[in-house]
Amino acid sequence: MIQTVRKAWGIPELRKKITFTLLILLIYRIGSAIPVPFIDGRQLEATFESMGSTFLGLLNMMTGGALSMATLFALGIQPYINSSIIIQLLTVAIPALERMQREGGEEGKKKIQAITRYSTVAIALLQAWGYYSILKTNYLLESTGIWPALVIIVSFVAGSSFLMWLGEQVNEFGVGNGISMILFAGIISRIPSAISGMMEGVTIWSGVKDGLITREGLISSFTAQYPAQKADRIADMADQYLSRAMAPWVIPLILLGVLLLIVLIVFVSDAERRIPVQYAKRQVGRKMYGGQSTHLPMKVNMSGVLPIIFAQSIASLPVTIWTFVGIPEKETTAYSIYSFFDSKSILYMVVYFLMIIGFSYFYSTIQFNPIEISNNLKKNGGFIPGFRPGKPTSDFIAKVLSKITLFGAIYLGIVAIVPLIAGKFLPTSALAIGGTSVIIVVGVALETVQALESQMLMRQYKGFLE
Repeated sequence: MIQTVRKAWGIPELRKKITFTLLILLIYRIGSAIPVPFIDGRQLEATFESMGSTFLGLLNMMTGGALSMATLFALGIQPYINSSIIIQLLTVAIPALERMQREGGEEGKKKIQAITRYSTVAIALLQAWGYYSILKTNYLLESTGIWPALVIIVSFVAGSSFLMWLGEQVNEFGVGNGISMILFAGIISRIPSAISGMMEGVTIWSGVKDGLITREGLISSFTAQYPAQKADRIADMADQYLSRAMAPWVIPLILLGVLLLIVLIVFVSDAERRIPVQYAKRQVGRKMYGGQSTHLPMKVNMSGVLPIIFAQSIASLPVTIWTFVGIPEKETTAYSIYSFFDSKSILYMVVYFLMIIGFSYFYSTIQFNPIEISNNLKKNGGFIPGFRPGKPTSDFIAKVLSKITLFGAIYLGIVAIVPLIAGKFLPTSALAIGGTSVIIVVGVALETVQALESQMLMRQYKGFLE
């Protein structure tokens, strides 16, 4: 990987593309540090510490902590990702959109891109209003009224729209996929804070062990710092602070687990099932064509990280809604129901795992159509040895696809669930969304290296032809 980047840097044109991409990422990080006015940032960060394993915690991780600081890019690139997924699903469901994508050519693609952009603004507006509602419900606004609400919502929508434009510029003038690179930069930027969080956890563990840090002392300290917060909210903040305590022997275990996770992700990312395909010989005039043997590649994890993101957003929907309206008080029926759906409960983990498997099958059927592949092979004179062209071929491809998707879905489920299970037994809550972030970072790194290698290969062929 490092060798590939060094070789690419030696080519002037690729050097310009890499520099442009780095400049865009620098602008993104600067925007992620510009706070939006009328928001109490200190209390907001304290509130988000108790939401680490919820869907809002996942969004905060993907925005590089911008959501918990209420900065200009607090919504991140998520509205554009959601819009792209929704339009992709509607393309399958609505015949007019499907015709536009398949038969519209370049003009059809531009129309779908325009629809995606408008949908992004609409989703960003909805998310900005929801985020403002959370801030207002939890008393995190320095001043209320129509003007502060308008400034906060417009700032979030403008920041998200600007990020969408930056991602498109990377696609056109930079290296790799712009949206993926912005996600990558946001997650990577959290590494220093994660390291400092581990060191702080060791300090808290030492303080608790020596009796210097107690729950009662924390409650009195937080009450003085945040006088507007309720008593049960202050108690939750104290418990959350104590849960960050980390014994020194836990750190090597976490690092070993992350390394094993990276090895597993790289292995599965490159894994594919190759179905042999042969093409029949055919004579055109005096020339003989065909007779070649090739293969049909089928990726084990063709849906990427999308099933995890969708499954987590739906599985944590009850807790997220409660966050909007306010977390219920302890020792009440509402709080018992809330704990039942919490991300640390067994029910949540089971539902989360099953949803990942379901969404994996859903995305594989959208991205890989066995009937269409079979028809294309038949038109080009290709066949799979041992199977007749037509329905037998499509049935065989569907059977192989089902088996591969099951393996890929179980792999995604394990990667997503293991950090949650480890978080229940290890004295830290920082592992709750670790699997998702590692999949995104490793996937984007591999994708970018492949893009650089293809660009260098293309220039070698171009130089040879010239």
